Amino acid sequence: MVDVPPGRVTLSDRRTQRSWPVEVAPFRMSVFPVTQLLYVQVTGRRPSTGQGDRLPVEGVSWWDAVRFCNALSRREGLTPTYRLGADDDVAEWDASADGYRLPTEAEWEHACRAGTTGPRYGRLDDIAWYRVTSKERIHPVGGKQANPWGLYDMLGNAWDWCWDVYDAEVYGSYRVLRGGGWSDEHWSCRASVRRRSHPTFRIDDVSFRLARSGSTSNG
Repeated sequence: MVDVPPGRVTLSDRRTQRSWPVEVAPFRMSVFPVTQLLYVQVTGRRPSTGQGDRLPVEGVSWWDAVRFCNALSRREGLTPTYRLGADDDVAEWDASADGYRLPTEAEWEHACRAGTTGPRYGRLDDIAWYRVTSKERIHPVGGKQANPWGLYDMLGNAWDWCWDVYDAEVYGSYRVLRGGGWSDEHWSCRASVRRRSHPTFRIDDVSFRLARSGSTSNG
């Protein structure tokens, strides 16, 4: 994982034409999306359509992702971040926990931009597997250039689940997806693009990456 410095990001929603600033505290983010190898080591399951240890795990729901975060935390002797109901109906975030979690969408966008101000942190063909470059399949993590903070595959290859509810008034429990995937056109692979999905859905271009609160410099 790498330390992500504090900052400020402005989120925007195309449907409502609304923008809102968010202050982001320092945190840590995994360099890559969770790989199939790590997922099977922690859960014993390989849910993905394409098979390969260094491929991002996909075909995982939002609920699968938060359960994985708790399981990995317990395996490493950390306090699980999420208190979960028995029937995929309740998920509460314990802000005092030191375990693994999903990034918020503000954290995700701040980390993706990595101090840059354009729609992407580099030339798209150099940084992302998307419709033009992917040959219609997912690719091993780290195959394209990292962003300035050393994070790979922030755009393209697989969408990332985020913690946030997308728009509760309109879409209920749907959660935020960020980053674009291997089958997406170029306009979906931008730092500001928001997508949504139901937290129980499992999709072959949706993965997740890990975050932890705080940073190594402040404990």
